[in-house]
Amino acid sequence: MSDAKVTRRAAMVGGIALGIAPSILSARTSADVRASGGWYAGLDESGIKVFRGIRYGEDTRKNRFSAPVAPRVSRTIQQATQFAASCPQKGDRYARTSEDCLFLNIWTPEADPRAKRPVMLYIHGGAYSTGSVIDPLNFGHHLAAREDVVVVTVNHRLNALGYLYLARLDPRFADSGNAGQLDLILALQWVRDNIAAFGGDPGRVMVFGQSGGGAKIATMMGMPAAKGLFHAAATMSGQQVTASGPLNATARARAYLAALGMAETSLDTLLDLPTERLVEALEATDPVLGGGVYMGPVLDMKWLTRHPFWPDPNPQSNAMPMILGNTRDETRAFIDPDGPKLQGLNWDNLAERIAPELKVDILPEWVVAEFRKRYPAYSPADIFYAATTSGRSWRGQVEEADARARAGAARTWVYQLDFRSPTRPERGAPHAHDIPLVFGTLDAEGSLTGTGADAQRVSAQMMTAFAALARSGSPGHARLPDWPAYALPERATMVFDTETRAVNDPRQWERELFARVPYIQPGS
Repeated sequence: MSDAKVTRRAAMVGGIALGIAPSILSARTSADVRASGGWYAGLDESGIKVFRGIRYGEDTRKNRFSAPVAPRVSRTIQQATQFAASCPQKGDRYARTSEDCLFLNIWTPEADPRAKRPVMLYIHGGAYSTGSVIDPLNFGHHLAAREDVVVVTVNHRLNALGYLYLARLDPRFADSGNAGQLDLILALQWVRDNIAAFGGDPGRVMVFGQSGGGAKIATMMGMPAAKGLFHAAATMSGQQVTASGPLNATARARAYLAALGMAETSLDTLLDLPTERLVEALEATDPVLGGGVYMGPVLDMKWLTRHPFWPDPNPQSNAMPMILGNTRDETRAFIDPDGPKLQGLNWDNLAERIAPELKVDILPEWVVAEFRKRYPAYSPADIFYAATTSGRSWRGQVEEADARARAGAARTWVYQLDFRSPTRPERGAPHAHDIPLVFGTLDAEGSLTGTGADAQRVSAQMMTAFAALARSGSPGHARLPDWPAYALPERATMVFDTETRAVNDPRQWERELFARVPYIQPGS
């Protein structure tokens, strides 16, 4: 990095503690950019140029259950100062939702086409059914300023709107099962064609995403249509070893149509139903897994022609540098300690309670006995969370990392986040704990990191590691211990904590215990 860039970055950070942004919206002035897609008017916010709500696809309401359509080039200035609507979904977390949701947001230190900064494009979590990048945890101010990169965040179609597989019921909807994935591919094409005008390098685009966002990335790594659109990847608790088979996906579509009261022989009505009805029908019971009907990528043999990581990783992405990471206590985030699954938990009912949460066909009494022998000081709740994290939420990452190692994908790095929440210590290092650490949004609503010195140090290490992958294809940097590439049998893993260090096979015992039964990914 040049001295001028270092000086500018220091001025942007301005001595403010990492992750704290008391004046992030101060000094708002205009920022205009001309790109091949049009002329965009954004804002200059404390030295970072911010463009919110840039359209990358036409209104999908006009093209429901079909591949997205690129927008026409506008001859007028497009206001890019406010977030656009999020995709319709269950719940009322987001005030504005609409099927017209194909918009992205950009944070850049300067909109100079000569700058050629690395581009970091983030895809949100929420499985394939919920979520949005308008959450403050995902704001790109700190990452763009501190690491001198261009940050892009993307919304796209979710749930039935993005993944309802209708192709076997009506050939008009051949793209329906992967429409949400095709939205992301269209967004990456927009970035390829336009990001240089915002100071980014279209030849250095890194995608990163948490939970469902990481799974979408893992899936794109096996989609031929995505080839060449990104050059590095990082998945944060976001493994996706397989995909829904077309027969199971069709069974889910039939259950969904039944919830709508529709016959599968005439789908024209689907195109005219109110969006609210489509969201309500997601309460249909999944015929494969039970619970609410699952929506996700489909092995449709058109856009997704093989599983992304089974029986091996798709060769098209093996040369791509990749980070895979998970948190130490994944399930402490989404299994409520005060909820019914843990209320009244004791040694007598632990096996029964844990069985449906492991997501593999394994004898739960044996799992409990083995964990009690291994961790004699653990309470029933401790074993519940440890076993469900290892058997349900972490194992897919092991499968993907091992698959890349066996395939000779030498540029693979794995991390585990052990840094415990100082504000909610009972949550440990839960699912999504790494989002504010990677974005530097430590004080944002929803963050459990706190803003203390330890959180700032771990955040600085993770931010720079992710940016280094985008910049040079390797996450190593001066403030981080040596991070060996992942290989077998060592399984080197960077453990991010108050004392960050590289460890070989850090959860070997748990990995070997669950390796005794075949791994079956939900949704297949």
